[in-house]
Amino acid sequence: MRLRALLETDALGLRLLGGEDELDRTVRGVMTTDLRDPSRYLSGGELVLTGLAWRRDADDSEPFVRILAGAGVVGLAAGEAELGAIPDDLIRACTQHRLPLFAVNESVAFATITEHVVRQVSGERAGDLAAVVDRHRRLMTSGPAGGGPEVVLDLLGSDLDLRAWVLSPTGRQIAGAGDPLEASVGATLAGEHLAATRTGRRGPHRAVVNGTTYSLFPIRHSGRGAAPAARDVRETVLSDWLLAVEADAGDWPAARLDLLQGVTQLIAVERDRRDAARAVRRRLAQEVLELVQTGAAPAEIAARLRVAAPVLLPGLGSAPHWQVIVARVDWSQSATGAAEIAGGPVAQALLEEILVDPAVAGSDSSDRIAVAHAGDEAIALVPLPAVGPEGSESGLHADALLAAVQAPLSAGLADDGRLTLGVSAAVHSAEGLRGALEEARHARRVAAARPGRVCAAGHHELASHVLLLPFVPDDVRRAFTARLLDPLRDYDRRHRAELIPTLEAFLDCDGSWTRCATRLHLHVNTLRYRVGRIEQLTGRDLSRLEDKLDFFLALRMS
Repeated sequence: MRLRALLETDALGLRLLGGEDELDRTVRGVMTTDLRDPSRYLSGGELVLTGLAWRRDADDSEPFVRILAGAGVVGLAAGEAELGAIPDDLIRACTQHRLPLFAVNESVAFATITEHVVRQVSGERAGDLAAVVDRHRRLMTSGPAGGGPEVVLDLLGSDLDLRAWVLSPTGRQIAGAGDPLEASVGATLAGEHLAATRTGRRGPHRAVVNGTTYSLFPIRHSGRGAAPAARDVRETVLSDWLLAVEADAGDWPAARLDLLQGVTQLIAVERDRRDAARAVRRRLAQEVLELVQTGAAPAEIAARLRVAAPVLLPGLGSAPHWQVIVARVDWSQSATGAAEIAGGPVAQALLEEILVDPAVAGSDSSDRIAVAHAGDEAIALVPLPAVGPEGSESGLHADALLAAVQAPLSAGLADDGRLTLGVSAAVHSAEGLRGALEEARHARRVAAARPGRVCAAGHHELASHVLLLPFVPDDVRRAFTARLLDPLRDYDRRHRAELIPTLEAFLDCDGSWTRCATRLHLHVNTLRYRVGRIEQLTGRDLSRLEDKLDFFLALRMS
């Protein structure tokens, strides 16, 4: 029932003193208290009745109201029998915390209000439970086989007034009824779900994003025939979908929770159906990968690619370019059971999810996924339209692959797992695939040398100093940077100078005095003084290319 209905019930004689904009809140229970801090007895959704015996002076009102608002109370009804008129300080506190405040006439007993609320709420719940049985039957006969997940979600919206979306582990919307969920909200919810699942807590999980409460239900699927209970949570958490419902399921009756569990089971069937549809593309990728790795003749590989192209890019008129992406999931050696988790299938599922994201690979990406796995690696064969010369910048880029998935996947990997990816350049023939595979593997090793839970590197980084820096031993890096930069850091700390920022800007401007002075808003003579001080403290000459290069590398490794 709504607060507005209480106000409109003449027999209760309630007067509204503040909070008119909040009268559509739902009342789920009632509590009478005169404790100064009743929070331990509140679960949210209550109308609190009080005789104000807790109030000794005006300073008591704001803390009391703050506690109620923090506990999720929907309204406060204060009796006039004790103090007469309701104190202004209590009205101000309720206005401050957006808590509707009612005055209860001394002629109305709290028991009357309590009985009315309990009767209304119980009646609504009884009706809801009776309807749930019929809705459950309708849902079971209108599942994915009868029109896909959207049919189920439409029924949730029309019959239970619940907005819901099916999301992937990265937050990509797979299905929804009505307005789509914002991409940033989906990513946040996915991250919350992955983090909660990693802790071992059972769903549904509660999440609040931008002031809106969601309940997150895991959607389990069998996953290559293994029973879900037999699979490690670190494997399932990175591949399972979730159902996000715009509601707080914390006080739902068991029947409604069972209904939502049934919904997740229906959607799991759809998940398995889509996985089965990928089997052909996976098999093609596996066949091509085996030919490339065993050194098969280019003509044999080209023949297999001609078979794969129509499947991966239907309607393509000419042979495409190809790009190779390698992914690997590594678990910390200290993690319990890490050795038993097969890294290849987990990386395969993640790479398929990353590549199917329209923000990464375009709206037709679901028809382009061909991912195989070998050992602990997953290897994707991505077809590209045959435009531009070989080695051009067409195709997928490492940064784009991670833009939308880094945050949620980092939450799922927690503190004992890492996902690293390497991206090759585009090649236009079978002869180039072996080189592209090795290029992608080298790029992945560069990514693995970087900090962070989810990292990627592209082929363009293999022709740069960044390929070398990650493989310099840590003690050598520390000694090299300390010898060059510690004198400057010490000077900056003692004199509040800015020699390190000046050095960075000077190198970034290719040693141009005028451009560097303009960037730093300095006179050229001041810049010359600072550079001279750098040379004096380090014994280096910034007019020499060798010394400039040493400083550049030291700054990159610091």
